Amino acid sequence: MLVVMKAQATQEEIQKVCEHIEQLGFRAHPMPGATRTAIGITGNQGMVESGTLEELSGVAEVIAVSKPYKLVSRDVKEDDTVIGFPGTNATIGGRDLAMIAGPCSIESREQAFAVAEQVAAAGAQFFRGGAYKPRTSPYAFQGLGEQALKIMAEIRERFGLRIVTEAIDNEALELVDRYADVIQIGARNMQNYSLLRAAGKKRKPVLLKRGMSATLEEFLMAAEYVMSEGNYQVILCERGVRTFADHTRNTLDLSIVPAVQRLSHLPILVDPSHGTGKRNKVLPLARAAVAVGADGILVEVHHQPDKALSDGAQSIYPEQFAQLMDEASQIAAILRRNVPRGIEIKEKAGAISAVR
Repeated sequence: MLVVMKAQATQEEIQKVCEHIEQLGFRAHPMPGATRTAIGITGNQGMVESGTLEELSGVAEVIAVSKPYKLVSRDVKEDDTVIGFPGTNATIGGRDLAMIAGPCSIESREQAFAVAEQVAAAGAQFFRGGAYKPRTSPYAFQGLGEQALKIMAEIRERFGLRIVTEAIDNEALELVDRYADVIQIGARNMQNYSLLRAAGKKRKPVLLKRGMSATLEEFLMAAEYVMSEGNYQVILCERGVRTFADHTRNTLDLSIVPAVQRLSHLPILVDPSHGTGKRNKVLPLARAAVAVGADGILVEVHHQPDKALSDGAQSIYPEQFAQLMDEASQIAAILRRNVPRGIEIKEKAGAISAVR
């Protein structure tokens, strides 16, 4: 069920409707929009009696939501979700594209800082790096753990980049929540429902990658798990699906971008690195992702990919990332969108510029 408030409804009226829903034994999810607030109702096994809700002050109408995903749906929130990062001009969603770059794994402080310096100089606003690596082989490099998180916290302090990194289980989630700006849930964990619920209890943005064989509905339902716990800052990411094709590591499904945008208000990014697995395909598919309307790109960058401890074959060089920033800017402009260059950081004592 969905309670649609009147455009002129006060915050007090919205709060009273939420309290009434809670008294009925359900959970209320207020979702402010540009012209109205909609309140999603979860926890109900069937139809909610709408009579008393419709009589509450400030309520415009009560409607049924037929889709299995409710909070993710545009029925609940018509406007696109834009996720901001306090103290900076960085956003994910909206007119500006989020360009997220960095190595697959944090291998050392020297390696991480070398890559961070170059992607920051090219204009990235976000730095990605793996502290925990769920690998196919148990003998492969598994990441540096908290040591890597501390290195990335230093990178944020030095370059102003917001940090995106993966939590592979509940234990790692606590540390990632402490150090990072965005909690990533990887493709292998897209249907790890206990981890999704735990991430939903955090109040940091969650970047959810599509599972390797997930349908559109399964992808959106996974996001619903996070949002059902009260965290509405969810970012979707297409990273390729498993098919019969052998000319790429995975098959990058760019058609899911407009499909998601038709059904959901959540921003969606594209990861052409995992989507192709081959360096020579990353830039062409990244350009295509911008053209198809993605809200940003998540790409792996390494200054010495031949020596990388993981995914070197799909990591582009820093100079290729700089080229991608230029090309993405030109394509985005045709769509009346923008690729911001660098990040502005505002401190309490005043504003300091980190724009490059």
